[in-house]
Amino acid sequence: MKGLDVDWKPLALVPVLAAAVFPFIGSGSTWLTLTVAGLAMGMIIFIIASGLTLVFGLMDVLNFGHGVFIALGAYVAASVLAPMADWTTSTDIARNLAAVLAAMLAAMLVAGVVGLAFERFIVRPVYGQHLKQILITMGGMIIGEELIKVIWGAQQKTLPLPDGLRGSLLLGDASIGKYRLFAVAVGIVVFALLAWTLNRTKIGLLIRAGVQDREMVESLGYRIRRLFVGVFVVGSALAGLGGVMWGLFQQNLIPQMGAQVNVLIFIVIIIGGLGSTSGALIGALLVGLMTNYTGFLLPQATLFSTIALMVAVLLWRPQGVYPVTGR
Repeated sequence: MKGLDVDWKPLALVPVLAAAVFPFIGSGSTWLTLTVAGLAMGMIIFIIASGLTLVFGLMDVLNFGHGVFIALGAYVAASVLAPMADWTTSTDIARNLAAVLAAMLAAMLVAGVVGLAFERFIVRPVYGQHLKQILITMGGMIIGEELIKVIWGAQQKTLPLPDGLRGSLLLGDASIGKYRLFAVAVGIVVFALLAWTLNRTKIGLLIRAGVQDREMVESLGYRIRRLFVGVFVVGSALAGLGGVMWGLFQQNLIPQMGAQVNVLIFIVIIIGGLGSTSGALIGALLVGLMTNYTGFLLPQATLFSTIALMVAVLLWRPQGVYPVTGR
């Protein structure tokens, strides 16, 4: 599993894309607004995709049920924030952020616990069988969506932003959304923690060693299965966190929201290299920028643009920008 890669060429893709689009937009303030919005959207997508990246990159599990943890996290956050109206409507930004943090922690906890059960009863019987993994995890996602309808109802729910995260900051003539800046900050923190854990801690070393040579690590007395279960739980919790961020970004929730985001998630991890954390970050930023630029210049081609981006990257590097060695 690669964390911080030494190949700097893919890192240039983000500024190159931003610079290439500038002449078509014309206005510097509009370009800056779209670029920050794209980076924020990319960071949210990265948070969502990072969980699936971990699960596939470290466990070789194709979890097509990842979307249910996204929706679950968003709905749990809505339930936590609903009785905290005094905090979310306060003029004190610290109280706003405290409410959002509480919602994030609750969403990660619930998604992690459900992920533990999902791994035990749905994923574990099909380890090493990719086709069965796809089918059974898709079935698990459908069941999960129906359970969400039972608990929270099938109707669309709102998830309004706390007052302190609404509105924009002016940078010259450019309007920069406060929540977008918050999303960028959260994404940076998540990436830094993942990179540090996988590359600088004993747990990360054992997990990466277990991927390369499971028998050798187990012969040293370490239980790789427990570590892998922990990876799945962390991946589910990250999906729950991403669900909170995406729900606040959209400001409305439906039980199928996770399935709708799944397309973007898989585009991101394919661009990134099927299991690379740093690759997923690059892929997510590219997708976020491309979506916002195309939505402004040619709205009807927005969905196609992300697919075209994936095709272009794979023509350059068929295994993704940072392919995982040995896959």
